[in-house]
Amino acid sequence: MLRGIDPILSPDLLRILRAMGHGDEIVIADANFPGEASARDFVRLDGISAPRVLEAVLSVMPLDSFVDDPAISMQMVDVPDGVPPVVAEFQTVIDRVADNPAQIHPLERFAFYDRARDAFAVIQTGERRFYGNVILKKGVLPQEDT
Repeated sequence: MLRGIDPILSPDLLRILRAMGHGDEIVIADANFPGEASARDFVRLDGISAPRVLEAVLSVMPLDSFVDDPAISMQMVDVPDGVPPVVAEFQTVIDRVADNPAQIHPLERFAFYDRARDAFAVIQTGERRFYGNVILKKGVLPQEDT
């Protein structure tokens, strides 16, 4: 255990988050997502909701402030303009926890899968609600005065 680090951030996940560079993307995926098939690097957090994982990740990872859409969700197939409850919850977490709060923008389902395959890693959660997927683009930490 480490002080100040959310306990659901496993050693493997902390390694991945630390290894990511500015502009790299990570997917937080629901239980139905083809995570392992999509991932270059893969971590399972079974039994933990996707919003809870989002909260933990954003507690240590900055969101990119140099792009328009640092947070991307999967667009609903039948209601493209709809916002699934889990995505609304993601937005609440981002607004509360992120260093650079941003609006989540939906991406068409197959375009989302393509983008996920290019991501640095996928975190497969225990989230059972449909569309419980979000892609985050890593930002930079502010420069420290020396």
